[in-house]
Amino acid sequence: MRILFGLVTAGMIALPGALAAQETINLTIASSHPTVIPWVGMMKTHFMAKADELLAKTGNYKIEWNEAFGGQLYKANATLTSVEEGITDIGWVFSFLEPSKLPLSQASSYAPFATVNPPFQLEVMEDLMESNEALRHEWEQYNLKVLGLTSTDMYDIYTKTPLKGIDDVKGIKLSAPGVLGTWLRGTGANAVDGSLTSFYTDIQTGISDGVLSLALGALPAKLYEVAPYINRFDVGVAFSGAVAINKDSWDGLPEEVQTAMIEAGKYYTVAHGKDLLERHEAALNKMVELGTSQNPPVEIIKMSDEQRQAWVDKLPDIAGDWAADLEGKGLPAKAFLKAYMDGLRTKGEKPMRNWDE
Repeated sequence: MRILFGLVTAGMIALPGALAAQETINLTIASSHPTVIPWVGMMKTHFMAKADELLAKTGNYKIEWNEAFGGQLYKANATLTSVEEGITDIGWVFSFLEPSKLPLSQASSYAPFATVNPPFQLEVMEDLMESNEALRHEWEQYNLKVLGLTSTDMYDIYTKTPLKGIDDVKGIKLSAPGVLGTWLRGTGANAVDGSLTSFYTDIQTGISDGVLSLALGALPAKLYEVAPYINRFDVGVAFSGAVAINKDSWDGLPEEVQTAMIEAGKYYTVAHGKDLLERHEAALNKMVELGTSQNPPVEIIKMSDEQRQAWVDKLPDIAGDWAADLEGKGLPAKAFLKAYMDGLRTKGEKPMRNWDE
């Protein structure tokens, strides 16, 4: 009994010291968009959760997360600078809205109809982020360490009135996020810059007649309420940004925490790509279901392959123009575009237009 009592007593004495050995690290994680947007919500359910899970295995460190999602700290036009300047330690950087600072990251935005497979595209971009020095420098020069990547599901045109084909967009105003407005060049539509956080109001107030948007963003943003006609062109997917950490914050983290975050970022990227692929159809169907009783009800208008090709044929050489402009500024855009397109083709994708040729 005395031996047992001694062991228990020793354990009680040692316990406070063991608990004190665990270091708590305070980090702010934020976004311009709310967690109902799938890739933002997954920052919490996948990236943060996986990092916590990995660190709990040793118990040496615990992260105390200060969450500031949904534009609490900054809006969509300040996602890069807010991480760069340490307004948040970790944040989703919306590369669509940073064409001047993240030019090479826009490659997929100038190559529509190249792939409808988010997991493949994310794999290609992850490989390039690790192997392409120019792309990596593009992010790191702004005091950023990239942890996880984001893409989009397929883009379609949501309008207040139905379309019969791509010719019907001539003369109408369509909101589009940043550089994706280039996908409307040659169609006769007038691109209006905006994001998921502004699209609903844009249509409601007449700033635009519809939007070029994606199902997983349109559903939580309830775009179907003001633009009930989903004109399905399956334009393709695009690299949209990254979950990144301020480099100064990163450098101050213990190696074990850094390792956990790198693994959590890769887990987030893979899960996000799979989620985009699986939930796209479900999101479209859900919008039809939710919009059954509204007037007019939500309707999906499936465009033919001929109409998709007609859109492709209307587009000028937007990728060539983009690459030539950047080459003039000393950036290896042509080589990067080829690497991106080669990466897709290596995975078996068959772009409707080989933008690098």
